[in-house]
Amino acid sequence: MVKETKFYEILGVTVDCTEAQLKTAYKKGALKHHPDKNAHNPEAAEKFKDLSKAYEVLSDPQKRQLYDQYGEEGLEQGGMGGGGMAAEDLFAQFFGGGGFGGGLGGMFGGGMREQGPKKARTIHHVHKVSLEDIYKGKVSKLALQKSVICQSCDGRGGKEGAVRTCPGCQGAGMKTMMRQMGPMIQRFQTVCPDCQGEGETIRDKDRCKKCMGKKTVVERKVLHVHVDRGVKTGHKIDFRGEGDQMPGVLPGDVQFEIEQKPHARFQRKDDDLVYRAEIDLLTALAGGTIYIEHLDDRWLNVNIYPGEMIKPGDLKQIKGQGMPSFRHHDFGNLYIHFDVKFPEKTEMQNLQLLEQVLPPRTRQTLPPTDSMNDDYDLEDIDARGHARAQGAAGLGEEDDDDVPPGAERMQCASQ
Repeated sequence: MVKETKFYEILGVTVDCTEAQLKTAYKKGALKHHPDKNAHNPEAAEKFKDLSKAYEVLSDPQKRQLYDQYGEEGLEQGGMGGGGMAAEDLFAQFFGGGGFGGGLGGMFGGGMREQGPKKARTIHHVHKVSLEDIYKGKVSKLALQKSVICQSCDGRGGKEGAVRTCPGCQGAGMKTMMRQMGPMIQRFQTVCPDCQGEGETIRDKDRCKKCMGKKTVVERKVLHVHVDRGVKTGHKIDFRGEGDQMPGVLPGDVQFEIEQKPHARFQRKDDDLVYRAEIDLLTALAGGTIYIEHLDDRWLNVNIYPGEMIKPGDLKQIKGQGMPSFRHHDFGNLYIHFDVKFPEKTEMQNLQLLEQVLPPRTRQTLPPTDSMNDDYDLEDIDARGHARAQGAAGLGEEDDDDVPPGAERMQCASQ
């Protein structure tokens, strides 16, 4: 029998609900009443804070037991008071960081919180994600190794009462030493040799057999990292309190930084995509259909109409077929950069047909008769000569940085 049911009612769950039911109820309510989604509804902000407070209590087994026995008053007398996790911290931890915009900072005072106790270091990881996963969104299960407080000795390092303050440094971990240097005496600090800088000593026979007196053990932790649609390289996802644990300090955080992998078919420019298509001369002149495999496994059938005339280097767009923008999920554009592949040679009997269908040659001004020299023929250039010619013409080497090695070209089928 519980003393109060207020927190259960706020979340809309029964008093015998499971942890999974608590999580589902909080997630649904927090997303619905988040201040950034209800900017003109102050009641939603209050509801969001109530939901966060209720979940923060009921998701902690010790606090939930205390609340069930003594109610909210018992929680405050039991030491919870105002030291509980802030609503924005709870929301960020539950949803994997990121959150919404700046509404929470304004509602909870931004960076005006008082300086709290010391905190363990933050663990940083780079999470490499494919362009397909960024387009569709993904939840990645990532495992990490972290230090947790030893449960066998409750983080003491040994039997209760066996750990003593180091008499050599009085618990400071450092000792002041003196040495003679000629007529002068130099004072310096060094790590205490008696406790190796720990500030505490414990006899070998009293050490905890599990952590060997280190107070912490290494544990494998699997985190579910939510990669939202449209995120960009450099985006950070924080898991608060999921980092290393140490006695006497707050658990550290874990931070994942998104890094987008190079893609074989597409190049990304913010919310736009660029696709390089190689088409034959006939399709460029007479039209046809080209097929693009998109990032969500769809195939786009793109029509080039007869008479449209695609020239080498032309850039066309398909609106709304680029990347989803982060959070808003509007879509950018897909730009197609055309390379027109000319035939290696043309049969002589076809040349007259080309003369009939193509525009007439550009009329050139003939030089004076007395200055005309001998005829000259063009020759192909080998690979070494090609580089030399590029340099002489001031063109430099072709820049293929925009297209990764082995990039696929667009498939082409004439109509």
